[in-house]
Amino acid sequence: MKRKIIISLISIIILIPVGLYSRQITWIPKETGDALWAMMIFCIWRIIFIKKELYLIAFISIIHSSLVEFSQLINWPWLVAVRSTFIGHMALGQGFLWIDLLAYYIGIGIIYLMFKAIEHNRK
Repeated sequence: MKRKIIISLISIIILIPVGLYSRQITWIPKETGDALWAMMIFCIWRIIFIKKELYLIAFISIIHSSLVEFSQLINWPWLVAVRSTFIGHMALGQGFLWIDLLAYYIGIGIIYLMFKAIEHNRK
């Protein structure tokens, strides 16, 4: 169990700067950062539900990222104010886009397969 937490934490530590940096490189599609963000969400949920199966973590991550994206259709003043901060923008995004959902699902699929391979190699 400790190994799973360490792998997830290391993944988060790598994903955050890579995701932020991906937004600075003009030839990398913006959606790459969205996929990396969803991968980080998967890792966070993996730590929270460390004893659960990976497919459940993937499902929770898909629900989480979808809710965040659909919440961008809500324009309550306090929510807009939160999104205007750096942390709020990174956590909640800004502006609903269907392509972002696809990027999230691809990112979650990739990290799911990576974690599945790690667990398979461990056994």
